[in-house]
Amino acid sequence: MILSRYIALRFLWAYLQVLGSFWAIMMLIDMVEQLRRFSGQGIGTAGALQLAAMNTPASLYRILPLITILAAITLFLSLARSSELVVIRAAGRSALRFLAAPVLMALLIGGVTIAVFNPLVAATQKEYDRLWAAAADGAVSTLSLADTGLWLRQGTDEGQTVIRAVRSNVDGTELYGVTFLRFGEGGLPDERIEADSARLGTGAWALTGGKRWDMSGANPEREATILPPDATLASNLTAARIRDSFGDPSAVPFWGLPAYIAGLERAGFSARAHRVWYQMELAQPLLLVAMVLIAAGFTMRHARFGKTGVYVLLAILGGFFIFFLRNFAQVLGNNGQIPILLSAWAAPVAAILLALGLLLHLEDG
Repeated sequence: MILSRYIALRFLWAYLQVLGSFWAIMMLIDMVEQLRRFSGQGIGTAGALQLAAMNTPASLYRILPLITILAAITLFLSLARSSELVVIRAAGRSALRFLAAPVLMALLIGGVTIAVFNPLVAATQKEYDRLWAAAADGAVSTLSLADTGLWLRQGTDEGQTVIRAVRSNVDGTELYGVTFLRFGEGGLPDERIEADSARLGTGAWALTGGKRWDMSGANPEREATILPPDATLASNLTAARIRDSFGDPSAVPFWGLPAYIAGLERAGFSARAHRVWYQMELAQPLLLVAMVLIAAGFTMRHARFGKTGVYVLLAILGGFFIFFLRNFAQVLGNNGQIPILLSAWAAPVAAILLALGLLLHLEDG
């Protein structure tokens, strides 16, 4: 028990060291990038530092599996160079029993990651988007979902328009039971339009069954007009911009994903990408375990055997391959080419089985 706790703490310390190193490097790179991107707006070092601090956690979260394999390699190499591996093996502890401690620690790290770090990343990413929009000082569009339907905002040089719809098609280009509320430069509503449906075309919404109220008049209801069947409303939105308004699934906290998915499907949108992401988050602890086992299969050997650099390189390449395979499976799952469960769980499970096979081969020959 004491030995297992010692190995687990050594792995945790190596993990925190690698994580801290990557955080410092990525923070510096991101701050330089923010300074370059907003050099014309004059945000200064403090503003760039704030943007980088909000953006770095999301970038760091995406490479946690690679950080895990580097931490595991660091652990096994340090134990091999200090001959602690030889002592542990001489004491009669098998390789699989020795690996129980770092594997359990990887599972614990994975659980804490999705339970605590994931909501933190979602919050910082949302704050980064807000700060970025304020620094860019451009027209932006945002979309949110509620029990009353979906809400979309489009910004143009003429002002902001808030759009509410009861439901929509999958990509948000056809809205039903829709209301457009246009705000002028003073922040007060100037115009209200209600329509049975609105279809997004090139640079405009095509309205069907529309009615317009002039909110600046003395009696908007008396002065309301019925719109012709070919009525349009100018818009700078596109299907891609509406899709991007949902944001990356990683911007939604893990604990809020089920409700968010239900809201998307209730509004008529496809939530497949969010379902894939939810399953991938559930499989995250297994992926971290796979990275530990891959590192062990190549680097849990005595340093005197030689070719340490070659085996470290093979371990890193193996980790990159599993990381790439997981991301490739995510793309296939998002596109509907493979089932959701297969896209999320296949890569971690396959990596664990392959790594265990390699360890058993090296252990028992």
